[in-house]
Amino acid sequence: MKALAQFRTGGMRPMAPQVRRAIFPVAGLGTRFLPATKAVPKEMLPIVDRPLIQYAVDEAVDAGIEEIIFVTHRSKRAIEDHFDRALELEHELERNGKYGPLSELRRLVPSHVRFSYARQSAPLGLGHAVWSARHLVGDEPFAVVLPDDLIDATPGALKQLIDAFGVAGHSQIAVQNVAREETPKYEIVKPSADGSLRLSGIIEKPRPENAPSTMAVVGRYVFSPHIIDCLGALAPGAGNEVQLTDGIAMLPQTEPVFACRYSGRRYDCGSKLGFLEATVAYALKDQQLRAGFLAVLHRATQKASSDSLSAAAKPPAARHLQVVSRSGVVSVTSTESVQG
Repeated sequence: MKALAQFRTGGMRPMAPQVRRAIFPVAGLGTRFLPATKAVPKEMLPIVDRPLIQYAVDEAVDAGIEEIIFVTHRSKRAIEDHFDRALELEHELERNGKYGPLSELRRLVPSHVRFSYARQSAPLGLGHAVWSARHLVGDEPFAVVLPDDLIDATPGALKQLIDAFGVAGHSQIAVQNVAREETPKYEIVKPSADGSLRLSGIIEKPRPENAPSTMAVVGRYVFSPHIIDCLGALAPGAGNEVQLTDGIAMLPQTEPVFACRYSGRRYDCGSKLGFLEATVAYALKDQQLRAGFLAVLHRATQKASSDSLSAAAKPPAARHLQVVSRSGVVSVTSTESVQG
């Protein structure tokens, strides 16, 4: 099926083809979470009782994705194992009458969803990771999901993008508004001069005074297959990497690309603080944990507040001096605070 050749008859708007596949680039080494990620993939670290990547896969399945394509590294076998059937464990749970955990375990691997894998042998950039799966997506539109961005939304953020793609028939880039002083942390889209959400460009981490907007790119994309051609035409940049941003910047030269303002709450689980924030938020969403966890948080914040007050009330540290006199060593205690 040629992805861009489906049209309604009678001069109506072209009918966008179905988005059936999603690429998950998960080959990164997770160095910001060392030593935890020395032997465990960052994507397998748990938010409450589910690995981070499970939330993104569930979001994709709920959006109608039929094939999940993981672009992995040789150190990421745990991801493949997680999304495989564990028959011995299932039989043990069934034998012991633990049907709740058994149902949850089987739900991790929906029977109608296929899991495929491509290897990125070296860290050559996000664009290269997407390009590495080109033989699996073929000539169809596809999604790209970055699991580090955990998005709490109903409907899911990817579903919102796919719906927008169905209406417009063109690539969609998820964006959120950020404070202007935060633009150096993000890729920022440049909207068209007419004020629409059609992109005229994208800039990597611009200074606030140079940012063309405050719409920051978030890790959800729906692309036409032409993005593969753009990525294949790129020369490697700094660090010999091919960046997805550069491919997106090329795409508007040949076809429209749109920013999509999704509705939802994003947690940056690529940072330790964002990961902790997501853990707290999702623990509070769990009705079985909420009351007990609120009590834990209350005790922890009370103790932290008490410790802060104690530290503030503590007298300045005394400085112990030794003065040498003719009669020997005399100890003198000074009450002025010690400066680091």
